[in-house]
Amino acid sequence: MGETTIRLGNRGHPVTHQHLDGKVRDGRHHMQVRVYYEDTDFSGIVYHANYLRYMERGRTNHLRLMGAEQHALFAEAASEAPGFAFVVRSMTLDFLRPARMDDVLDVVTWPIAVKGASIMLAQEVRRGDEVLVKADVRVAFISGGKAQPIPKPLRDLLKADVV
Repeated sequence: MGETTIRLGNRGHPVTHQHLDGKVRDGRHHMQVRVYYEDTDFSGIVYHANYLRYMERGRTNHLRLMGAEQHALFAEAASEAPGFAFVVRSMTLDFLRPARMDDVLDVVTWPIAVKGASIMLAQEVRRGDEVLVKADVRVAFISGGKAQPIPKPLRDLLKADVV
């Protein structure tokens, strides 16, 4: 097994496992995913909606490895913006090539821009050097059902990683 990094969260549970959460290289988060039978459709290729799951995990683990443990972030942001949430505002996908059962995929995530109430991210799902899916994702920060400015500590953390 690879190197393991463990930090304890608010409830004493491990929050970061290097071998599970991926790693950040050159400002980009890389996370591996193996394709299982359950991920495929009747033709044996990855069902298109499963790429959304892989990318969601990539975005979550990207934040986690940047030190933005979600429980702590939520607690801090809740004081500034009660009832807040991150929501995917828009997503553009380009399916270039299929993945198949037993493929090991690399989900790559990186921020493009951090604005007042939204974050633009780029994501790719790769098999080796081959790009299978590309995505541009706009995530909005909302509170009380309306877009709100991203709290400064979180905005600063995300901007530090913009390449």
